[in-house]
This record gives sequence, structure tokens and C-alpha cells, in this order.
Amino acid sequence: MMDKTFNPNDAETRIYQAWEDSGAFQPKDDDKAEAFSIVIPPPNVTGRLHIGHALNNTLQDVLVRYKRMLGCSVLWQPGTDHAGIATQMVVERQLAQEGNISRADMGRDAFIERVWEWKEESGGAIMQQLRRLGATCDWSRERFTLDEGLSKAVLKVFVELHQQGLIYRDKRLVNWDPHFQTAISDLEVENRETQGHFWHFAYPLADGSGELVVATTRPETVLGDSAVAVHPDDERYQHLIGKMIKLPIADVEIPIVADEHADPEQGTGCVKITPAHDFNDFEVGKRHDLPKVNILDREARLLTADDGTGGLDRIPAEWRGMDRFEARKKLVAKMEELGLLREVEDKTIQQPYGDRSGVVIEPWLTDQWYVNAGELAKDAIAAVEDGRTTFHPKTWEKTYFEWMRNIQPWCISRQLWWGHRVPAWYDEDGNVFVAESEADAVEQARAKHGKDVALTQDPDVLDTWFSSALWPFSTLGWPDDSPEMVERYYPTSVLITAFDIIFFWVARMMMQGLHFMKVAPFKDVYIHALVRDEKGQKMSKSKGNVIDPLELIDEYGADAVRFTLAAQAGQGRDIRMSKERVEGYRNFGTKLWNAARFAEMNECVVPEGYDPKTVTQTVNKWILSEAAQAVEAINAGLDTYRFNDAAAAAYRFVWNVFCDWHLEFAKPLFNGEDEAAKAETRATTAFVLDQALKMLHPFMPFVTEALWAETGERSSQLIVADWPQLDGLQDAEATAEMDWLINLVTDIRRLRAEMNIPAGAQLPLVAVDVDEVVAPRLWRHDALIKRMARLSAIDLSDAVPPASAQTVLGTTTLALPLEGVIDFGAEKERLTKEVAKLDGEIGRLEKKLGNERFVANAPAEVVAEQREKLTDYAGQKAKMAEALARLEAM
Repeated sequence: MMDKTFNPNDAETRIYQAWEDSGAFQPKDDDKAEAFSIVIPPPNVTGRLHIGHALNNTLQDVLVRYKRMLGCSVLWQPGTDHAGIATQMVVERQLAQEGNISRADMGRDAFIERVWEWKEESGGAIMQQLRRLGATCDWSRERFTLDEGLSKAVLKVFVELHQQGLIYRDKRLVNWDPHFQTAISDLEVENRETQGHFWHFAYPLADGSGELVVATTRPETVLGDSAVAVHPDDERYQHLIGKMIKLPIADVEIPIVADEHADPEQGTGCVKITPAHDFNDFEVGKRHDLPKVNILDREARLLTADDGTGGLDRIPAEWRGMDRFEARKKLVAKMEELGLLREVEDKTIQQPYGDRSGVVIEPWLTDQWYVNAGELAKDAIAAVEDGRTTFHPKTWEKTYFEWMRNIQPWCISRQLWWGHRVPAWYDEDGNVFVAESEADAVEQARAKHGKDVALTQDPDVLDTWFSSALWPFSTLGWPDDSPEMVERYYPTSVLITAFDIIFFWVARMMMQGLHFMKVAPFKDVYIHALVRDEKGQKMSKSKGNVIDPLELIDEYGADAVRFTLAAQAGQGRDIRMSKERVEGYRNFGTKLWNAARFAEMNECVVPEGYDPKTVTQTVNKWILSEAAQAVEAINAGLDTYRFNDAAAAAYRFVWNVFCDWHLEFAKPLFNGEDEAAKAETRATTAFVLDQALKMLHPFMPFVTEALWAETGERSSQLIVADWPQLDGLQDAEATAEMDWLINLVTDIRRLRAEMNIPAGAQLPLVAVDVDEVVAPRLWRHDALIKRMARLSAIDLSDAVPPASAQTVLGTTTLALPLEGVIDFGAEKERLTKEVAKLDGEIGRLEKKLGNERFVANAPAEVVAEQREKLTDYAGQKAKMAEALARLEAM
């Protein structure tokens, strides 16, 4: 006998361990089976499962389980990313808390050893958390971006791209984090709205004939100016183009140049150009061959030593070594002292911060390693244009194209210790030797110099994204291990990821995959939406609305969390997450469990030799037809990444069709005296329950696996059972008849509710204008209709009886005589009050939504919520008004 309830806390760990022990997660050893492969977006080794991970991995697991049951040889490749700066920060913070020596005091080798120790002890906890979610990755193939095999791939790619001229060293501007003292990617920069200032300074013309006024939010960079730009068509300044400006404090002359970067409509139309400290100015500097004058060191302090750019000579001696913000105050004060401060304007600005360090990021001129991304992007753009790779939703292709067609050189070096060391060595003269090993570099140097020379390896490491860009093929053993794995599972079938890393990961995998493997790394890219709170707001710690999926799993079970996420994963639509939704889908699992218990109590089993195509009872033909349609809808949804449609089809079939209707229809047959009908209905109910478990398994794997074991003699676990194949079971005639029956019972129940008929009242039903199709249906299902609609009799008539509530089904009028059943006067009064109350609510909301100020200023989710309420109230009012009209007509 089955337990009364399913306890996920007791069952999930046990079930998952049984799956893993069985080897179900590993690819099927069958060359004839279609290959289906997918790579997990490797979470940071520092990570913890958050709601975005839960969505991403749920959708992947839904597909993986579906394809596995379809008989594919499925490889879901798991792993974690070393996450350079994030991991280094964690360990440095630990050292500080322990009061130990700093990273610098420890030295590189000792520090890296300490990071590896932390990684082995604490890193990768998220992999265990993914198991709690039910993710069926092939854990035997788990990889880490600093694994020896992946490191070999990184070295090969770097060296080959360098040999091809696609990796080079250059002095350019980067996002510099003064706290970590490293370049960081755009992804790691968080732009915050900040209250700042525009300082307006006068720059005197060198010939003494006047001045130009420029405005800046960063006064300290004045010392690094190389020019002042004006628009070439700005008539106010055309006569000054080519003349010189006397740069205050620095006491040097700089030119006035004509450039379209200067906007005549902004301020005075004059713009100071500081190529070494501003990304836009860097480009202007290139166009006009301006010197790149750096004034800051690695800690964002004014220089204390000559760096070869000429910046040191511009800095007053007493200012050298000063913090940039202190230098700002000094410079503003000096400009005011010189009489050159014209205005200080309050201004809201976008200030770049390091997302991990929390300090203001500085555009800084450094020598870094770069990839010629523009060249690699060409085929990556073409692959999406010609359909080799398709985005879902397709609208994301526009975002991809916009970035790829305007791509900049990719800075791949980082001034960190944790990561893939740049495979470059330098001799004393600065010659560089790029090789896969130090021995190879030594050989290159010997060939150049004719003797052995001392070499020093580049201290930098590679951007984390460089190694993760190789993930789809490096994890398969490329360049030299397991070529059969590469041939079998590359390219992958689909990538499921978030929109915010299209540029940083998806695009780079496309570039590297096409360049080295000559094939795009995935056929489809599914971009999932954001998970928001129940009001549609983005989750954040500051708002206190962050939902922890692990807490939800503890409270409601993994199945409920998974189904909630999948059921709302509509393409292009953000997900609203709430405990109430999760609780609702937990109740769905309970409904399924109770249905299985009901089937067990009624001795429903699938006998040997059962053939669903031979059933004779209309109710059985109908439920089999509904099951076939549900499978068709789920297939269509999952094959096109419309997870919400697939989940909705499964939900509708299991709850609304199987549990709510079929089991009710089957009760009389279970209890009847027709043994053949009873046996057929028991067998069909058990068979359909099996199909329901299979349909639901990708979404709710734990409860379905538990029920699979409880409800029959099984030759395998559900995880590797065959996906339902129900072709040929659709029956239009049975479907039409049972749909009619469902609509009839539903309409009568609705009529009873709207007219406030007491639940226990047994009323006669009068059917008017009954045709030759409806009459035999009423006769065949007489007992069932009376039981389900709480009727005392079903009578046929040519006229509607007086004082009756009516509804129309097809061409038949259905009437419930109400004389003596309800108090007409009291009911009219009740409905009138209800309509008046709803009118008040509707009027209030219409006034609110008609207020342009409210609509413009209120958060979008609040406006949407008010509109939903208005629609709901309007629907309620329509039903009340209809019921009132019936009473008025009696």
C-alpha cells in the first residue's frame, strides 16, 4: 500500500543516488543512437545556487531527460570556472580575516597553493547544490577550467592565435581596478548613477588672444590633456583649429583639433582630450596622432616615477603620489586660485565601479595582450546570418549582431596570480617568445641569440573568459584526448544561457569554435529570461526580495521549484517567482500522488498484452486520445524550446483531464457490474497513469520516479524508460462526446454557483431542443451527469420551465427550475450589492489608470498589477450582471 503522501525531504536524496549509481547520467553506449549534447554554463567555483542557476539548469535538465527518454545518447557536460578575480578575492579575504600575511608577502607560488587548497575543500559546492535540484549531468566527466587537459587546450589556442597574428601585445586603455590592480572586463564594471559635478575650466590660448572653456567630471585628468577638440562645422571655433592652448598647471602647449566627437550642442562645444584616461578620447587621439600622457600609477595615485609618457613632468612635485580624489581637490583649488574656474555644475553621472572591489574604475593605459576579435568575429557573424546557429527567441540575434559588428580588440591579460599564466617569456632586451612550454621558449631564444639566455615568464594570467570560450570542445578532450568524443558530441545540440553573457561567453565560444573546430559550437542558443519577484521587480539584496532556491527546495521539494520555473519560462517573458506559485505546484504533485493512490485502491494495473488501440469504452478511448494529444503538445513545446507550453500541456492533461475528469468518469465503471468494462477501465487508467508519469518526468523527476516504483512491476527506472509513443490513439468521435459531457457538467456547476444554489440541493435538469446527437448522449451518461452535477432527474422538454436559470450548450438550452430553491428577492439584493461594490472598485482603478502622472511615474510592475485587477473586477462584474439579468427575467 502506498504512503498517504510523498515526502521529498526523505525521498529526493535516495532517488538521486539510485539514478547516479545506475549510470543513467552517462551517454548511451550505442553508435546508432542519435547524439544529444549540451554543456553547462560553468558556474564560478566560488558560487552558490541562486534562482538564475536554478532556472538555467532546470531547463537544461528538462531537455536532457526528455532526449534521454527518446533514446538519444545524451551527454550533459558539467564543470566549474576558476573565476580568476572572484576566487582570488575570496582567498585574500580569508587571509585578512585570519590575520595572516598578505598575498604579496606569501609570494606567488605559496598563494596559488593556498587557493588550490581552498578550491579542493570548499570550491564547487554549487555542484552538490545542482544535484539537489535534480540535475542529471554526467558527473564522471566533471571538468574545471584549470584542469590539466583544459590548460593544454588554452596553451595551444594562445600559441596558434599568436602565430597567426591574431593575439598580440599592445598599449591600450583598459578598465583598471586600483584595488585589485588588474584590468577587468566590461562585464565586471557596474555603472552606478552618482551625484557628481561638471567643473568648467578656462584654458588660455597660447597667443594670449582669448580662452576656451571646457567641462569635465574628472578634474585631475587635466594634467594628462593632449588637445582640446571642437566640431569641424562649429563656426564659433573654425578660425582657432590648429592653434595652441596653454594647459594650466602642467605648463605645456596643446593643440586645438577638429573632431566630430565634440558636440556643438553640449556646453561650450569644446572638449578636453585625454587619450590616456578616457576611452572616447583614446579614439580621438588615434585619429589625430596625439600623445598618450599618463598621470596615474597602478593604485590610481599621481605618478612618482617616469613611465615614459611624459606625465611625471606635468605633475607638481608636491602632488606626486597623491590619491586621485585628493588630487582632484588640489587641482580645482589651484584652478580657482589662477582665476580659471568658471563654474561648478551639479550633475548626475554614470560612475563605473568594480563589481567586486567596489572602487571607482579608472581607464588606464597599460601594456596588455589582445585578441583580434574583429577578425574572429567575421565567421561568427556569418554563422548566425546563414542559420548554422539560431537564437531562440530570434530577437536576441539583433543584440548579438550589434555587438559583434562593432567589436573591439579583446583584452585577455589580467594582473592576477590565479588563472592560466600567459605563455610568453621575455629576454633582457624585451624580446618575447610565445610557446606552449618554457622549454620551447628557451629553444626559440637559443635560435634567436645563438646561445642560452635568461628568460622571465609574463606574470599576467588570462581572462577567465578565454578558457571558458573553449568549453564546448576542450571538455571533450581536445586537442588530443578522446577524438571520438569530439567527433560524437561536437558541435553541441543547444546552449541554454542568460542574455547578459551573450557577448562575453556565447560570442567568444562562437569565435573560437569556428576558428579551431571549423564548425559552430552549437546549433541552437536558447536565451532564458530573468527571474523576478512576484511583483515583477528585479531581485536584489537591498530590496530584500531575493528568493533562495535552496530554501524553496527545503520547504516544497525540488519538483515544485522546477515545475514553477519551467511553467513560466515563456520566450521573451520574465518569470515572476513567489512562494505561492511554488506551493501551488507542490499541490499539483500531491494531486498526482493522490490519483495514483486512488488507482491503486481500485486495483488499476496494466495486464500483460494490453493494447490501448483495442479499447471499446468511450471514456477510455477519450482519455487515450487526450494522452496522445498531450504528448504531441509536449513534444512540440520542448522541440522548439517553448518550455512553458510543454509544462502547461502536461499540467492540463494530468490535473484537468486525468485527475479531475477521467477518474470521476471511471468511478461508476470501477464500481459497476460490467466486468469487461471494469477490467478495461482499470487497465486503461493504469496505462494512462504510466504515460502521465513519463510526460511529467522531465519537469518533476522525483515524485514521478517514486510513483513509477510504487505503481507496477518495472524493468527499469523511469529516468531511462521510453518516452510515450501514442500515435494512432486520437479518436475524434470519443473526444467530441466526452468534451460535450465535460462542458455540460461544467456549465451546470457554474450556473449553480452564480445563482447561489445550495450545494446539497438536488435539482431536476430540463433539456430543451434536444437533437438526435444529444439525446442518446444524455441517455448513455444519465447516471454520471446526475452524480457529477448533483441533479435529481434529467427531463426533455419543448419549452423552458418558468422561474428557471438557463444556459445554452450548442443548440440545447439547459434549465434549472429554481422555484422554492432560492429566495429570488434576497438573491437580487445580494447580486445588486455585489455589482455596486465592483462598480466602485472598477471606477477607482479606472481613475487611477487614467492619471497620466501615475502611469508615468509608478513602477511598471505596479501599473501592470492595477490593470490586472481591473480586468479581474470587470470579469467578476460581467458574471454577476448575467446572473442578475436571469433573475430579473424570471
